[in-house]
Amino acid sequence: MSTTDSSATLSADVVLIGAGIMSATLGMMLKELQPDLTIAIFERLDVAAAESSDAWNNAGTGHSAFCELNYTPEKPDGRIDISKAIAIAEQFEQSKQFWSFLVEKYQVTGVTRFINHIPHLSFVWGDKNVEFLRKRHAALTQSPLFQGMEFTQAPAQMEQWMPLVMDGRDPQQPVAATRMNLGTDVNFGALTRGMFTLLQQKPGVSFYFHHDVDKIKRKEDGRWGIRAKDLTTGNSVKIRAPFVFIGAGGGSLPLLIKSGIPEGQGFGGFPVSGQWLKCVNPAVIAKHHAKVYGKASVGSPPMSVPHLDTRVINGKQELLFGPYAGFSTKFLKQGSYLDLPLSVKLSNMRPMIIAGLKNIPLTKYLINQVRQSPEDRIAALREYLPEANPKDWELEIAGQRVQVIKKDAKQGGVLEFGTEVVAASDGSIAALLGASPGASTAVSIMVGLVQRCFPQYANTPEWQNKMREMIPSFGKSLNDNPQLVEELRAHTSEVLGLNATAAA
Repeated sequence: MSTTDSSATLSADVVLIGAGIMSATLGMMLKELQPDLTIAIFERLDVAAAESSDAWNNAGTGHSAFCELNYTPEKPDGRIDISKAIAIAEQFEQSKQFWSFLVEKYQVTGVTRFINHIPHLSFVWGDKNVEFLRKRHAALTQSPLFQGMEFTQAPAQMEQWMPLVMDGRDPQQPVAATRMNLGTDVNFGALTRGMFTLLQQKPGVSFYFHHDVDKIKRKEDGRWGIRAKDLTTGNSVKIRAPFVFIGAGGGSLPLLIKSGIPEGQGFGGFPVSGQWLKCVNPAVIAKHHAKVYGKASVGSPPMSVPHLDTRVINGKQELLFGPYAGFSTKFLKQGSYLDLPLSVKLSNMRPMIIAGLKNIPLTKYLINQVRQSPEDRIAALREYLPEANPKDWELEIAGQRVQVIKKDAKQGGVLEFGTEVVAASDGSIAALLGASPGASTAVSIMVGLVQRCFPQYANTPEWQNKMREMIPSFGKSLNDNPQLVEELRAHTSEVLGLNATAAA
């Protein structure tokens, strides 16, 4: 269908590209901070949260560093570095505070639709890994954020915590586990759609679903010109705004490149697809109630950390194991196979080549993952469920992630596994790149973006007070304030309905 441009150019204060958890969080935050802001939201698909934010496309772990061993690396001298774990734990607490604020203010019912209490466990075997877990537990429990974490080497205790994992296990195998009862499972798709429902009820908010943004250009008046094609009619919508946020998951990189900002030069992306084994036997699903994270194999990337996850999706308990990685040149699950080749430009070719050469083990890992047979996947599952029956499990395709490749003055190009906000020097446009633990720390990321892109407002008493209302720990270190941790966790657990099932 040919494109027919609409005659009028619309205007808004803020344009959000991508209807995922990041845009929903930023939209709600900005409307709370300044209710008269006008916001236009563009999404290529016909529904919100259908890509990375969808429940089946991410792990749903409320990433709080309780069980994720890759957030606590062991230093060459044997000490455990817990700095990243503390930062992520604080960020997830901010997320819970913001969600609690929304639940209380808007009297949202059915809270369990998006968050549920699920204990977080780490499980390892082998003498070296057992010692690592012991040291990790000792280091983490020095922080008030990890008070209550239990450590055990007793098989009988682990049998209570995770019976499926212990059934049929070699009694001679050295094993250990930690358990944090405070853990959660989050349906980020339901949460995202809930926030967009709230946004739709506010004045000055416009939604453009099934619209593909194909042009971003800085105009002479300093505003950004956005053109989006209506994929249903073929018509185009044009809009100008002083601020644009690109929160389109894997689709953010091509749009950042189109913006032409110097800060976006040299960024590339490496797409990685994911797969789960999904349990289809209700009797097996009912026997497991935890998120059990293991340790990545030596030489494997952080994304390969195996986990056996209890999920609650649309009110139904599910059980997943994975992730199994794959490779596709698509940047989105519903993207194009040309996404990767079209993203290669003169400005990012060198960093991408250098990062590729430095990450040959990752390439080999992905090739081996793609070549895995069903028997190989079951063999990996049986390291966690010794008595797993192949008939109880089926393959489920998860989301597409794009790992960030960026220029580096010393190394030429580096591959990043976290999230990164790339913003213009004047704060008029920002893009979020990367993957985990993104969704869990969306609130913290967006607080940082607001401070960076709206400095003229962010430092005013009005915005500062509102931030503290939405996020009571704003501007404070939870790690240095045990009493505040206890008070805020008690409050958010009550508001989010996490207390009734957490008294184990």
